[in-house]
Amino acid sequence: MENITFDLLNMHRYGTAFYDYLKMRKQVFVDELGWDIPHNDFVEMDQYDNPMTHYSLVVRDGVLLGGARAMSTMAEWNGAGCMLNDIIEGKLPTIPTSVIDTPIKTPRVWECSRLVMAEDIGSAEDRAECLALIVDGLAEMARAQGADELMSLTRLPLLRALRQLGWACDRIGTPYTQGGRSYAVLSMPATKLAAVAA
Repeated sequence: MENITFDLLNMHRYGTAFYDYLKMRKQVFVDELGWDIPHNDFVEMDQYDNPMTHYSLVVRDGVLLGGARAMSTMAEWNGAGCMLNDIIEGKLPTIPTSVIDTPIKTPRVWECSRLVMAEDIGSAEDRAECLALIVDGLAEMARAQGADELMSLTRLPLLRALRQLGWACDRIGTPYTQGGRSYAVLSMPATKLAAVAA
């Protein structure tokens, strides 16, 4: 497995990886979960996929296995901020504003979203490796821009998985349920516990 990181300026270096990521997102969030989000017959892409966004994907032998995106909580593009701040402002009415207490706008905090992984990655160890590579890439990009914290509105079970990978992850705000799945805002330092102790 290999981690690749890029933004819209240099995504061309990685062939179809970005398109494959948008396609996988459509399969997961629209086809499987039934989310009412912008998409066509092939891909899912929204206002948070813009020149302010960075991507961390994992490929194996040229095939996309998973990925996620990240941006600074200071980011703004064509009326959209980061997702968490837009939730607080009521711009995403399907998500309760109680998931986070106050707006966060600082270059020190980056928001991560749209985490997906292929169903056929392989063993549980392979899935853990894929997740580790995705998150390591997100953290590295954020640290390179001066950030020291990552936040994400995501599935609540991810909290345990991230802790098992060595991240000091905590839940903040109030969880909510949608389609039988629990979601919450998670926060963690952009440096692993193991790396701090070394």
